[in-house]
Amino acid sequence: MSDPQVVASRYADGDASGGRSPADRSHDPARRRLWKAAIKWPMYSVAVMPVLLAAGWWAGQGQAPRLDQLLAFLVAAVLLLGWENLANDVFDADTGVDRLGKPHSLVNLTGRRERVAQLANGCLLLGLALFALVAARSTPLVLALVLGCCALGYAYQGPPLRLGYRGLGEPLCWLAFGPLATAAALLALAPTAAAGIPWRAALLLGSGPALATTLVLFCSHFHQVEQDASHGKLSPVVKLGTAAAAALVPWFIALALALQWAPVLLGRWPLTALLGMVGLPSARSLIQLLREHHDAPERIAGSKFLALRFQAFNGLGLALGLAIGPWLPLR
Repeated sequence: MSDPQVVASRYADGDASGGRSPADRSHDPARRRLWKAAIKWPMYSVAVMPVLLAAGWWAGQGQAPRLDQLLAFLVAAVLLLGWENLANDVFDADTGVDRLGKPHSLVNLTGRRERVAQLANGCLLLGLALFALVAARSTPLVLALVLGCCALGYAYQGPPLRLGYRGLGEPLCWLAFGPLATAAALLALAPTAAAGIPWRAALLLGSGPALATTLVLFCSHFHQVEQDASHGKLSPVVKLGTAAAAALVPWFIALALALQWAPVLLGRWPLTALLGMVGLPSARSLIQLLREHHDAPERIAGSKFLALRFQAFNGLGLALGLAIGPWLPLR
């Protein structure tokens, strides 16, 4: 079985080795699956989406985005999301919430909390250094906005706030990946120096895709309701219950799409921006899965990846649609 949750019992005592020798563990398929789940490379689509959307938006305005800035922004964003993921493993290890329900936590896998914390801090420093370079080539506002994103990311799980434990993770996620990250990306890729923060463009461009990103976080709670509740982590799914939370998912998707379709209907974006609809098949699968199995953790552990597929295809479709709009006479 490929679901990392099915091997949780082997690691429930905190021994990531499973009682086997290093040679045996290196050839353990279950352990390799846990490492694959720990790396969770598909999740990094949420990190790169704001700058890809900004690139599509600038191209749609008839101005080529700065490719050197685009590449640096992409790498820096991946590093900062790596910090966020690693730091969350460390903070959740401190509260014990991941002890039974998340065998693919890097702290559980390695048993080395301090090493994981050091790796997280290294990703943070490298990411901020790259963003400082991006800011030096554009405007200091880029770094200020990125630092705001980092502050929200820390407040999500970091002590003493731990706002994610109070059910506030989703609004923080929307703010960070929506107006803040999108504004930073628009400034970083701007062909000419900007006089201020483009809040209007950032809200118009980033609101819908950021809601799709927030849906990924929302869906990550479904399979761990019992563990979260027992450790005082009051996620929205814990507060609402799985049935009511599952009923909200279609509304997440509908609002994300509505925020993208409204500029098209108002004539501000080309019809090609509707390419974001390529994410709809994944959205439909997600809705059906949660409607039928919302209270079966072993069945819905992968729901966040369906949400992630919707987020990735929707965002890439929108970015491409905006970019090719000037080339197609569709209005």
